Amino acid sequence: MSNATYNKMWEEAQEALNRLLEGESEKALEPPQDQVVIFQMLATFYVKYVQIFRNLENAYDQIVHPQKRILIRQVLDGVMGRILELKNEMVELEFSEFHFFDDILQDLKLSPVSSPCLHLSVFVSMSFCLSLFFLSLLKAYSLFTGIIYYPLQKLHVKVMPLEEAVKMIQVAERARQGRLRATFMRQIYRQDVREKQARLLGENILDFSIAAIRIQKLWRSFIQFRKTVKEKEEEMIFLGMNPSPQIQSFNNTITNAQKVKFLRYEVQEKHEEEYQEALVTIKKNLKLLEGADIKESLQDQIRHWFIECRNMTGTFPDYPKEEEGGSAIIFSEKTPQEVIEDITREEEESRKKDNKKEKKEKEKNQKKEKLEKKESKKNEEEDKWKMAPSLFIPTMEEGNNKYKGIWRNIDESWNFPQVYDPEMIKEEKRKEVESEIRLQVDELMRQELKNLKLAVDREKEVPRKVKKKKEKKRGRKGKKGKKEKDLTPDRTLDSLYKELVEEGLLIRPSKVQLSEYIGEFCYLGTTLRHIEIEPMPSLSDVRQLITLYGILPLGSQTVHEKAPLVKTLLLVGPSGVGKKMLVHSICTETGANLFNLSPTNITGKYPGKTGLQMMIHMVMKVARLLQPSVIWIGETEKTFYKKVPKHEKEMDPRRLKRQLPKILKLMKPEDRILIVGTTKRPFEADIKSLCRVFQKIIMIPRPDYASRFALWNQVIEQAGGIITNSLSISCLSKVTDGFTQGQIVQVIKSVLTERRIWQQKHKTLTAMEFITNLSRLDPVYREEEESFKSWYSKTPLGKKRALALAGYEEKGKGKGKGKTNKGKTKGKEKKY
Repeated sequence: MSNATYNKMWEEAQEALNRLLEGESEKALEPPQDQVVIFQMLATFYVKYVQIFRNLENAYDQIVHPQKRILIRQVLDGVMGRILELKNEMVELEFSEFHFFDDILQDLKLSPVSSPCLHLSVFVSMSFCLSLFFLSLLKAYSLFTGIIYYPLQKLHVKVMPLEEAVKMIQVAERARQGRLRATFMRQIYRQDVREKQARLLGENILDFSIAAIRIQKLWRSFIQFRKTVKEKEEEMIFLGMNPSPQIQSFNNTITNAQKVKFLRYEVQEKHEEEYQEALVTIKKNLKLLEGADIKESLQDQIRHWFIECRNMTGTFPDYPKEEEGGSAIIFSEKTPQEVIEDITREEEESRKKDNKKEKKEKEKNQKKEKLEKKESKKNEEEDKWKMAPSLFIPTMEEGNNKYKGIWRNIDESWNFPQVYDPEMIKEEKRKEVESEIRLQVDELMRQELKNLKLAVDREKEVPRKVKKKKEKKRGRKGKKGKKEKDLTPDRTLDSLYKELVEEGLLIRPSKVQLSEYIGEFCYLGTTLRHIEIEPMPSLSDVRQLITLYGILPLGSQTVHEKAPLVKTLLLVGPSGVGKKMLVHSICTETGANLFNLSPTNITGKYPGKTGLQMMIHMVMKVARLLQPSVIWIGETEKTFYKKVPKHEKEMDPRRLKRQLPKILKLMKPEDRILIVGTTKRPFEADIKSLCRVFQKIIMIPRPDYASRFALWNQVIEQAGGIITNSLSISCLSKVTDGFTQGQIVQVIKSVLTERRIWQQKHKTLTAMEFITNLSRLDPVYREEEESFKSWYSKTPLGKKRALALAGYEEKGKGKGKGKTNKGKTKGKEKKY
């Protein structure tokens, strides 16, 4: 697509954002009070923001103009943060991490909302630099061995004598000749058997006419079979059940579009380099050409201010200090006459202070009456629901105003290649040059003001005594939290990085995109909830939560600092549902470092209390210096065991249990660090201590029918399989109910070997080949799934959800009119 297409996409996204911001301001004045209407409002805003995000994301990914991309990124950060704020509001409203928008999408006539996720081009520079740094260290210290890195060991090569080698070759050659002779003898034997049978039965010589009729029958049946197959395919294409042959040409256009995208990335890099060079050169030229004029104009303005103040007040004014901003405060938004008027007002206000004392007593009585009214209003407002104030709406409005003022009506007929605009750079750099020159001018004018005071007023400036504020000694309650001590002050980052890699605590994540986690959208979520059936979340919902809680905050510093902070994340589910894959996908999408602090990985490393403190300190120090970072704790249930099994006591799996809360206290909003835990047996852990550490708990279910259907299709095609009519994907999806994604992928890889892929031309794939291998695996039984559900209902959010559902059911039945619902919980639930 052309530059004009992406500019138009940006324009449409900005217009939609403008309308949405106006809608939010209207709803904020009179928010609804019904819980269902509140959720519909929040979900509608959420869906619309995601649509805007996707358009802005595509525009940011492909627009090559460097100055436009800066503004789009600012708006993108605001939209990302607003999406996270709305998600947090919906979680607090429904007490559930999973929400269903199928009815809203149907009303808005939209397709299922995909997970909001930035393209890799947003993080490509950061992740590329980190990967180069990682590989350079590995090459320097000879540590590269795979996903986990250990010191290389020299392989001992056994030297074979010549006689033994010749003997081995002779054995192999004789075996080859024996196999060939066996095939020849088998063919001869079969020919002899056929000849013997012909002699015994006798040869029946047919008439030529009968032979011709038989040949005609076979030929006509073959031709008719081909015609029926062709007609059936045409009918299926007409009904929309099969793809048309034109899709192949469509695929070619997609590949061409991908090539154009990569070419645009190269143009982006080139324009960005030119823009960065222009920032330096244009600033130098402005200093040379306009620096002297700016200096003279500033001096004239300040001198004029001296004279005006002298004429109006009779004395020269005091020059503002450098800490206060210098002369920039004087002429920031006011003319010299306005400044003089301010001085005269201050003198008048000092006279009026005496008259105000009498009024204060009257005001006190009035305030008491107002406070009583306010308290009564507050009690009424507490029961009403109000949306929390947003930290990202101002940034979006600022970006929107910049777009309206600069880019919406700009004439770019001269800028066909979409390079930087030098006039905009001049306007920005002129302010910087002016502020730099102003500092020099302030020093000169301070001295000039002293000379004027000495010459005209014959005054000497008496240095004022600055009263030192006595620092009050704080008691124990007023003390701030202790800062973390640096246990490795003399060590460099390279040495710490090397040690963590050698110990296997810092590993290289496998390259897995989040889009590879295949899962379909849930189309019946709200319908089931209306029937009072709690639906199981789909894999698409899981993918969306990983994006919201993991990828977006780690990918943007501004979003991480202002959005609702998520420090910890726990992925719960049976083995094979893709928990580790999701951890690696977070690192791949954001370019984050991956630290492995699983109980099995840290056994025997850094023993003792001091060793454990040193290990945690090194991990957190490197994680902060090389943000973003992910700390992965696999088999989290072992860290929070209720009772350690006898065979695991030597491992000491609960080493990190007491240290994790301390780590969370030291983590600040500016630290882009995420602690992710994965567990397949959460019921073996102490649920109270587990929930204290992990803020967000995502339960990953086994895949539903739609997800299994998509998984079978995509994985078979990726493995080199050809899907024909003889292979019923629908049948396989139905049969594999209860099996996880990992088991399905394992079966496909075991069936589609290199030999089987080569044989597909003569022998098509059938469902029975997969079912035979599938029968050897154990599925996730209903009892195991129910145990996960019952465990999740004991978590804080699960308890709130259960109480909310109970209260909703009682309200729906009409029980207890005029009484408070039993299902209401403390805190935020009162506002419904």
